[in-house]
Amino acid sequence: MASSFSKFSQTLLLLVVFWGITSSSNAQLSTDYYSKSCPNLFSTVKFTVHSAIMKEARMGASLLRLFFHDCFVNGCDGSLLLDDTSSFTGEKNAVPNRNSARGFDVIDDIKSAVENVCPGVVSCADILAIAARDSVKLLGGPNWDVKLGRRDARSASRAAANNGIPAPTSNLNRLISRFNALGLSTRDLVALSGAHTIGQARCTSFRARIYNESNIDLSFAKTKQSNCPRSSGSGDNNLAPLDIQTPTYFDNKYFNNLIGKRGLLHSDQELFNGGSTDSTVRAYSKNPSSFSSDFVTAMIKMGDISPLTGSKGEIRKNCRRVN
Repeated sequence: MASSFSKFSQTLLLLVVFWGITSSSNAQLSTDYYSKSCPNLFSTVKFTVHSAIMKEARMGASLLRLFFHDCFVNGCDGSLLLDDTSSFTGEKNAVPNRNSARGFDVIDDIKSAVENVCPGVVSCADILAIAARDSVKLLGGPNWDVKLGRRDARSASRAAANNGIPAPTSNLNRLISRFNALGLSTRDLVALSGAHTIGQARCTSFRARIYNESNIDLSFAKTKQSNCPRSSGSGDNNLAPLDIQTPTYFDNKYFNNLIGKRGLLHSDQELFNGGSTDSTVRAYSKNPSSFSSDFVTAMIKMGDISPLTGSKGEIRKNCRRVN
């Protein structure tokens, strides 16, 4: 009897250990992940994001873009935030990020503020996710509960950043293919592209469109040409708003622009150019609540891309370098 009980105890112990291993490796993100370990997290992040946007409304779009560019490269793991060093090559100088990704100082400020209230608890990857949500909400967009529990990567991949982030010259098939590869639907693609209702782009990103393409409103093209010379090397970093109507307010005007052939980037106008996404663009242009709802759904799905959980990765002390 004692022998049977001993065997039962050993089996039970093995099952408990096995369950612990599998549950930690398959740990799921949750909206209340830090409810006990860092109860003031959301108010701390929001205060810093709000201060940054009050100084410069464009910063909201910049923070949102950081989250996109992080998630699209090996998942939402904070790898984008790592600085290059003599022995480490990060993603900040990949083509999609060089001279355009910005807001890193704001993330540093948020991290410092969070460390003051909850040292060593909250990941930089999660801070990015919260900052993106807060930016959208503070600029007039929808609110949602952010799923948390990501850990920070100890590595980065410039090659993956160069290959994984869709270029502004991408055609519709390329965009659909890339989003689908990450588990995002074509509808998610259109909804997430609606983030271009805020923010600005550099002349280098839209020069070819305003001079060479025919599916563009002529007056719109001429206006943009006045601040973006045809010759490469001249005015390359001059900026133009992605949404000419309400560039610092998160709404559905972006889709109205596309219908009027006033998409700034080639990849924007591809969403309304006689293809499979035309109907979704039309729907969002007429129904802002439908756009907001689908945007939230797509943001949550994007935030679920390959997070590091359990014992994987780390909680960085400084978002710019591994511990």
